[in-house]
Amino acid sequence: MATVVELTYYPVKGCAGISASEAVVTPAGLAHDRSFMVVSEEGVFRTQRRDPTLALIQPGVDSAGERLTLRAPDHGEVAVDVDITGVRRPVELFGKPYRGIDQGDTVARWLTEVLGVPSRLVRVPPEHDRVTDGRTPGTAGWADSGALHVLSRSSLDLLNGKLAERGAEPLAMNRFRPNIVIGGWDVPHTEDRAHRMRIGDTELAYAKLAIRCAVTLVDQERGAKAGPEPIRTLAAYRRGAVGTVFGAKFSVLRQGKVAVGDEVDVTAWGEAETPFTQP
Repeated sequence: MATVVELTYYPVKGCAGISASEAVVTPAGLAHDRSFMVVSEEGVFRTQRRDPTLALIQPGVDSAGERLTLRAPDHGEVAVDVDITGVRRPVELFGKPYRGIDQGDTVARWLTEVLGVPSRLVRVPPEHDRVTDGRTPGTAGWADSGALHVLSRSSLDLLNGKLAERGAEPLAMNRFRPNIVIGGWDVPHTEDRAHRMRIGDTELAYAKLAIRCAVTLVDQERGAKAGPEPIRTLAAYRRGAVGTVFGAKFSVLRQGKVAVGDEVDVTAWGEAETPFTQP
């Protein structure tokens, strides 16, 4: 039986995640996931691709999303009373224009000190109407390209076996920053073919494969790039027409609650959208 074995949400895009035993699923994914984003003074989003130190920032957010705290080694903590009514400012995510609500100078100064580059924090405005693409369109806050990133434990086990064959160290699941990790699927990459799922009160639909980028090269505990893996090994057996992939993105058809231990009921199967060299 397939079940949820991990739930993680990331209040601030690019920063550390928060593990949860249960979570509310909204149309944009797990509640509070990627609700905030660090941007340059010009409004361009910051990412671990260029600023790996983001991984060391540990966020905390209350259940109502009204109070955000950020902590980082050697920099202490900063607290933010979340503003959802302030002036909207232009921001840019992957070259596309959006509007964000600036969260003030205090947290901006703290982020600038931690990252070593001028930075500000913005929140998704309540009227945010971003539409994500894929087989099942949906919405998301500041997530890369979909509401929920789903990955199976067996997929990581296969990758770590291939890394071992190359003499490389195994990688933790947090290197890939999924929202939902599923255990009990014996065949790796079953998430590629699970095109509709019921988990807890929710129903999810497959959107597209998760394209892997340089963020996977960042050691999440050290906040620094750690060599060519896993991209080098993944490219040997998971490279397709759209790039090197690992995991899948899902859109939300029905909101509700999910919890670790919930059974994963796949109600519609399909073929993987991209052929790969099979392991």
